[in-house]
Amino acid sequence: MQTTAQPKSMPVTDSKAISRPWLMLISRSVLFLLFQALIALTLIVTGTPSAWDESARWWTIMVSLANFVSIYLLIRLYNAEGKRFIDIFKFSRTEWKKDLLWFIGLSIIAMPIVGAPREPLAKAIFGDAMIATNILFRPIPTWAFVLSFLFPLTIAFAELPTYFAYAMPRLSEQINGWLAWLIASFFLAAQHMFLPTILDGGYFLWRFGMFLPFALFTGLVIKLRPSLLPYFVIVHALLDVTTVLVYLMI
Repeated sequence: MQTTAQPKSMPVTDSKAISRPWLMLISRSVLFLLFQALIALTLIVTGTPSAWDESARWWTIMVSLANFVSIYLLIRLYNAEGKRFIDIFKFSRTEWKKDLLWFIGLSIIAMPIVGAPREPLAKAIFGDAMIATNILFRPIPTWAFVLSFLFPLTIAFAELPTYFAYAMPRLSEQINGWLAWLIASFFLAAQHMFLPTILDGGYFLWRFGMFLPFALFTGLVIKLRPSLLPYFVIVHALLDVTTVLVYLMI
């Protein structure tokens, strides 16, 4: 029987494929920093004092711009594999009833787990949960409030797909699958420290800690049942619509 010799060296294209999910893990944090820096530069040019601190006010604009870039990168990466990015959002025709039941049940479990650390963590760090809220939500013009709705509309296609649809499965091919879940979850939570970037240790801890349970839980569910991704994407967008509506109370 004739056997085919296996290549001993890794092609260049495979080396690139190995690095891509790792780079995508940090891509959104880098994009947040980049767009905040551009906004701060614009404020400096216009003579705004404390430009970096003032740039944090426009965080919904930053994340919207970063989302557009993330979506573009994901489209290119999936195309490079001969796949279509849009296909990851398709509901299973054969399993949708089971998926829906799983999603409803898991959502009931998730709500107290995901929301539990936010207010206690803010009180522990700042002494008052409203201090944390006021750091993030500052008055913005009406036009910026309207544009802020691009944030939930675009994040649905950018955030969870980056970490759990693209990076996590590909990391699982290189390292232990459970470690891949932990790493992807860590970077999803960590990106929030840079949205916006405020140079304060307590702020960094608050932003990371409040999102870590969400990241771990969502990543675990999608790891075990990838067909639930479209359901989480929809709910993620709806939750971030309510985040934007907080500005109406300022």
